[in-house]
Amino acid sequence: MTKPINLPETGFLRLPEILKLIPVSKSTWWAGVKSGRFPAPVKLGARITAWRVEDIRALISEYATQ
Repeated sequence: MTKPINLPETGFLRLPEILKLIPVSKSTWWAGVKSGRFPAPVKLGARITAWRVEDIRALISEYATQ
């Protein structure tokens, strides 16, 4: 039985939170973002990068159906 993913309906996730859900390294994540395999980030500030929860949900459901 898989553990349910507890994500808010809307909002943003930072990279450490995403890497808890998707077990890849930071460099693999950023390479996937660059290649289009993973969703593009949103800049919330000069030093704040995050991803939309909706995009991460879609990514997880896409890989769950494969």
